[in-house]
Amino acid sequence: MTGFEHRQSAHCESGVMSSLLTHHGLPTTEPMAFGLGAALAFAYVPFIKLSGMPLIGYRMPPRHIIRGLSKRLAIRMKTQTFRDADAGMATLDRLLDEGRVVGLQTSVYWLPYFPETMRFHFNAHNLIVYGREGGEYLVSDPVFEEPVRCDAAALKKARFAKGALAARGLLYYPTQVPATFDLERAARGAIRANDRYMTGAPLPVIGIRGIRYLGKTIRKLAANDSRRETYLPHYLSHIVRMQEEIGTGGAGFRFMYASFLRETANTIRSDLLAEAAELLAEAGDHWRMFALTSSKMCKGRRPLDGDELARQLNVCADQEAATWRLLQRF
Repeated sequence: MTGFEHRQSAHCESGVMSSLLTHHGLPTTEPMAFGLGAALAFAYVPFIKLSGMPLIGYRMPPRHIIRGLSKRLAIRMKTQTFRDADAGMATLDRLLDEGRVVGLQTSVYWLPYFPETMRFHFNAHNLIVYGREGGEYLVSDPVFEEPVRCDAAALKKARFAKGALAARGLLYYPTQVPATFDLERAARGAIRANDRYMTGAPLPVIGIRGIRYLGKTIRKLAANDSRRETYLPHYLSHIVRMQEEIGTGGAGFRFMYASFLRETANTIRSDLLAEAAELLAEAGDHWRMFALTSSKMCKGRRPLDGDELARQLNVCADQEAATWRLLQRF
């Protein structure tokens, strides 16, 4: 297929899927891709480290949106990983020569078109490759306003970087996309799946309980004299980076899901979804306030106060809990 149109988006996986579906004849906004993928989340994962700090996730793990959309919209997706990097690059070249537009999971660190200040070892960045010229690939990276180019050696490193969330050269593309779908049915299934995760997860570090758990962890660190002045500021800056700088971030994901609820509400004329959208947007505002307070504390502009940060996180949790109680009626 030809005529691919680059679109900048807020988050990589939802942006890639939105662009792929639109390219294949099913116009899909990014919030709709994110919401129908049931991608809203919160998780505190201490056994997975990023730069020595625990992984804190505000969205579902990589590939969840791909799988969720495929399931609810009856999309057939071809996905493939590779043991051998050369085989992975050869397969990509063959697909591009066939006219395919291909999604890839990569490491941000090895993508040379990223400014050095934005590069870090994060292996779950999604992008689209829609062609190649000579030794360069034509890349539609959702982070950037315009298409970019990437040389073959760098793209190979980015696709096969090792470490947490290693992609193993993952590529994916749709082989069958419906012309339309039942939005109300798809939205109901996605919302119920997301509700089970946010309110019914058995582990205390997941969903609404996970938000409160993070608050308790910060409070304990603040009460520990040996860690308060040395570890805690770095810990808070890591939280803020995970929330505001990686992908769309914690607040941004709440705003995006609220946009999905609002778009669905307008289409199927649901006052309940419209009300839930407002509640979740307010939750996003509270997350932004928490990030601002944390930033000031880790920079020494405000005294370190674990109780205050835990209180703000409990407000976020309360607001999200109220949203999901309402959505359980949908």
